[in-house]
Amino acid sequence: MIPHSRPTIEADDLAAVDRVLRSGHLAQGREVQAFEEEAAAALGLGGGVATNSGTAALHLALLSLGIGPGAEVLIPAYTCVALLHAVRLTGATARIVDSDPDTLNMGVEAARRHLTAATRAIIVPHMFGTVAPVEAFRSLGVPIIENCAHALGATVHGAPAGGAGDLAVLSFYATKMITTGEGGMLLSRSPDLLAVARDRRDYDHRATHRQRFNYKMTEMQAALGRSQLRKLSRFVERRETLARIYRSALREPAPAYTGLRDGDVVYRYVVRVPDPDAVIRSASAHGVECKRPVHSPLDRLARTSFCPRAAEVFRHAVSLPLYPSLPEATARTIADLTAQIVARPDEHAEVPSLGSPA
Repeated sequence: MIPHSRPTIEADDLAAVDRVLRSGHLAQGREVQAFEEEAAAALGLGGGVATNSGTAALHLALLSLGIGPGAEVLIPAYTCVALLHAVRLTGATARIVDSDPDTLNMGVEAARRHLTAATRAIIVPHMFGTVAPVEAFRSLGVPIIENCAHALGATVHGAPAGGAGDLAVLSFYATKMITTGEGGMLLSRSPDLLAVARDRRDYDHRATHRQRFNYKMTEMQAALGRSQLRKLSRFVERRETLARIYRSALREPAPAYTGLRDGDVVYRYVVRVPDPDAVIRSASAHGVECKRPVHSPLDRLARTSFCPRAAEVFRHAVSLPLYPSLPEATARTIADLTAQIVARPDEHAEVPSLGSPA
């Protein structure tokens, strides 16, 4: 089976983790600090706070803004459920906003309609690497958390994405743009916001008690992250090369939602098809794993007001395999297979053997 996604782990990554294991210092320490500094420099921000997951980084970002019971936070309907969990962990209420069906990002005007006197923050994901209009969201007058989990390496007018909001959040899950296995980071220009997040990341050796968490990253994760970060530009370029193969073959039968603009990155290659389940089923029969890029719109999960644009995207979006170690020949075969499936969704197209996934 050709997997939908997989980490790209190379010899230098293995050597970095081995070096830390042999050092005997495995818990949060100098390696984590160096990773924070290097990631902050890559995004042009003042500092970072590494965590054990992207959800933990989102939670700390919200806490650093003083979000708690009685507050409302705007999040998009078409996104990962981690955003909903992070908001609810603070005791705040998530207000779920409909999406832009062209970019798959949160709609600015839809967000404006959800503003109330209790709105204290907006979490703005750059869905699948397509950069959202953060400056337009800033005009709403509410603190912005840029969720760059899909967009590490993207740029806006030549500057790294992640610098327009009050805070930025990264995820280093196994299949993200770079990986630490599990892990995340929040970043900001504000020393005050970073200080709150650092204080609440762990709880040992404190003079006073307040609610804190064990959200620390290990030294092994940080060593892997530092090694991966040095290869980010190569990974971004490789993803774009594979996206061009898909675009060339699928522009008509399965037009792309993602990877269409300069400055964006291609975290997922998401296409529009008449029946995603038929594509997923038929591709699997030929040894290719395709997926719905979002498991379920959040308005369904949270049972809030219906978001019709998110529902429309969900009805048609499917994600094709894309990761730096995917061979170009395999991408071409996947593209041909997808085109045949879309043309004849109820038949098993005759296609060449797909061979090895890496």
